[in-house]
Amino acid sequence: MPTPKRGARLAGGPAQQKSLLRNQAKDLFRHGRITTTHAKAKALRPYAERLITKARTGDLHKRRQVLSELHDRDVVAHLFDEVAPRFADRPGGYTRIVKLGPRAGDNAPMALIELVDRGDGTGDESIETSKANRSRGLFGRRRKNVNADVVDSSDE
Repeated sequence: MPTPKRGARLAGGPAQQKSLLRNQAKDLFRHGRITTTHAKAKALRPYAERLITKARTGDLHKRRQVLSELHDRDVVAHLFDEVAPRFADRPGGYTRIVKLGPRAGDNAPMALIELVDRGDGTGDESIETSKANRSRGLFGRRRKNVNADVVDSSDE
């Protein structure tokens, strides 16, 4: 087990920092870019690039490792199917950080972190279609269309 990072953290404790990085990585893969503070963007960059490197191989073991990190099956499918093939011939440097001005409320330095090759659209459309295709109910059976079986009893 690696020793935890010493010093100040981005959140209250190690579990909160891990959760924060996990949620920001999911949003980064889903939208292609996110705006956050500069310190959070610098912490997110190696975490996200490690996940993309694992996704480039595309085997089942790496998919399960990434799924154990992100806990979102749809984002992992989007990462392996659409994001990672765009970086197949790139040896590293999948993200870029662009500094923005300070935040209005507390003057915190803001930054934009984005995937270098964002592609045509965002991942929201492909994630929603994969959710629609995977509309399985309890025990893995497909759900029946409830509205198709309803008979109008007002005609009788």
